[in-house]
Amino acid sequence: MNSRQRRGVILLLLSVLCALGAFAGVLSVISDVKSKVGPEVAAYQVKDDVAPYTTLTAAQFKKIEMPKRWLSDNAVTDLGQIKGKIAVTTLRGGSLLQTDMIVDQPALRPGQQEVAIMIDAATGVAGKIYPGSTVNVYATFAGAKEGDPDQSKIIVTNAKVIDVGHITALDPGSNSDKNQQQSTNAVPITFALSTLDAQRITYAESFAERVRLALVAPGTDTTVPEQDRTYELAKDK
Repeated sequence: MNSRQRRGVILLLLSVLCALGAFAGVLSVISDVKSKVGPEVAAYQVKDDVAPYTTLTAAQFKKIEMPKRWLSDNAVTDLGQIKGKIAVTTLRGGSLLQTDMIVDQPALRPGQQEVAIMIDAATGVAGKIYPGSTVNVYATFAGAKEGDPDQSKIIVTNAKVIDVGHITALDPGSNSDKNQQQSTNAVPITFALSTLDAQRITYAESFAERVRLALVAPGTDTTVPEQDRTYELAKDK
């Protein structure tokens, strides 16, 4: 081996040593970063905006991996935590799901039962009634016989809404003649009611000219005395 070949071998060995040193340096940096970042855990990102009071499902979220140390203590790391929950505020697409964004769905109390009726989408809901809302239920009735005055009645006070369905297009042919002016769009509303209130509200749905919901402000008790539950225009003073 002549001197030129020996220099080539030496340069090759030096290159290999430098490459090994650089590789060791990269491994050291990676190891240092991992030690600072820590292990990764599952988190859940909102796919698209979710409206307040919407019942939550797994399809609304995307699983991602993040360093555990970067997550807040109230981050949701298990989708089992959303079972029976609703959004307490608008969940923005791309945001991380946290426990303070969700609350339990309203539940039945002893002696209550779930009752669902169809409410006119335009006059009965107006996009402002959600699960957890408290409403008064009004119904208007035609006079029992010709010459009798029409009446507006408060059927139920402080009814708790536990679910609001999707707008449904009704079959126009299913409306009676007296209801033919009503909207053909309705929303199923589920209430938590006592047996007597459940009877009142289903009677109103079946026989009233129109049923309306009036949203009650949170913390307000709007119980109405029996003598004030019926209104007739002729008796208005």
